[in-house]
Amino acid sequence: MPPLDQLREAVHGIITSPRLTYRQRLHQLALAAEDLLPYPKISDDAERALAEGLVCDLAEGHAPYRPRYVLPDYARALRQGSDHLELDPPSTLDEAVDFLQILYHHVPSITGLPVYFGDLDAILAPFLDDTWTDERLDRLFTRFWRFLDRTIPDAFAHANIGPEVNPITHAVLRVDRRLAQVVPNLTLKWDPDLSGDEILAEAAAAIAEVNKPHIANDRLIRADFPEGYGVVSCYNTLPLGGGSHTLVRLNLLASLDHHRGTVERYLSHTLPEHVELTFEVMEARIRFLVEEARFYDHSFLVTEGLIRPDRFTAMFGIFGVAELVEGLLPGTRYGHHDDAAELAHDVIDTIAALVEARPVPYCRNDRALLHAQSGIAEDVGVTAGARIRIGAEPELVDHLLTVAPHHRRFPAGISDIFALEGSVRANPEAIADVTKGAFRHGMREITFNVEGSDLVRVTGYMVRLSDIEKLRREASRINSTGLGAESVENWHLLDRVPRVIGIESDPRMRSVLRQG
Repeated sequence: MPPLDQLREAVHGIITSPRLTYRQRLHQLALAAEDLLPYPKISDDAERALAEGLVCDLAEGHAPYRPRYVLPDYARALRQGSDHLELDPPSTLDEAVDFLQILYHHVPSITGLPVYFGDLDAILAPFLDDTWTDERLDRLFTRFWRFLDRTIPDAFAHANIGPEVNPITHAVLRVDRRLAQVVPNLTLKWDPDLSGDEILAEAAAAIAEVNKPHIANDRLIRADFPEGYGVVSCYNTLPLGGGSHTLVRLNLLASLDHHRGTVERYLSHTLPEHVELTFEVMEARIRFLVEEARFYDHSFLVTEGLIRPDRFTAMFGIFGVAELVEGLLPGTRYGHHDDAAELAHDVIDTIAALVEARPVPYCRNDRALLHAQSGIAEDVGVTAGARIRIGAEPELVDHLLTVAPHHRRFPAGISDIFALEGSVRANPEAIADVTKGAFRHGMREITFNVEGSDLVRVTGYMVRLSDIEKLRREASRINSTGLGAESVENWHLLDRVPRVIGIESDPRMRSVLRQG
């Protein structure tokens, strides 16, 4: 079929789809138009790598005209106001929330919607006074949360709270737990000294009910981002006031399919070749965004100092670690055998060293950041990031000790989902204890799925199982529901093995929980 006829067919399918809302159709039509343009110039080898799925650009489009992820400095915006939006600096908490709601609609990302709502408790704390009781805060944040869910209907949109705690931190946790919405996704930045145990206990109780929030090891992550950081989308950690131009990922299962020879040759020859192909695609996309689309020359976010080009990086993603090591070491099971875990360390260390050594234009510190990519619906038969395969999870202690050593190598984020039995609702303190133990063992971030909740975590974002069921009959107003439905079906996500947290079931848990 000629390209123009293919486009016409695709456009007709978009505008007649009963499973797309009006605004979802607009977004899909924009993507179809973008892909009429040729791909940024890359070598024949890189083109083949894209076509064969060795390298994946996550459908960012042929002509990148906006960064993948943008993390504005909302605190600065609240202090100075916005000339572009004709907004004076707010003077009350109500005005500050109104200001943010307006600004969010002008923040781009790969989804067409903002992925970052800011460190809400920190940026709104200056507007607190003695008149703001818990009841009044709950009413305000109930309205705010409903606004976000109804007008920015995308589970990749992310709010952060912590590490320092104020009345807004508690209000956000109360409201988020009560409403149990898909949007916003939520991360608690937790530091034992700055945050304390009380807020972690509150977060654990919320997790036991609604599987939110995700918890970030603030002390560890902050060391990588002295300028500040935000957690966005599927638990990506990126510089505050910047973001990521692009996310290009290497499929390690496909990399294995291209390899013939020993493990040593894979690490010394095949893997470096595939890493460089990934960088070639990444660099071509960055150059188009910066030099041809010239996003940073035209955005009021730059003009007003809310983002800075020198705080943007690029994300080098990997996935399929589990399948790679099991293929290189036949007969082993990642998460169950020490030699598989050791090879995973070698693979990740090799990739990390290559990423840390490779200059990348227009990036913070001239480098991309390594990321354990959380997967997409199309990843059938290959595991997200450096996770253990779904359904093959070992006991909780083995799971933690297998994946924790990887976390130090992924400054742009790595996530592991730990499925727990619903019995933990009677003892949510156990979730807090596991979090502390995991962080003492070097985990950057941790997230849980407690069985029996309608709100479940897919890769990093949230879906409601009831919304997936409803999608069989009609369109969903939440953009990410369709992606979640495909992932649940293709990945068998509900087959994660739920575990009990208890010293009785595994005496080694005492070491993880108490000694670190």
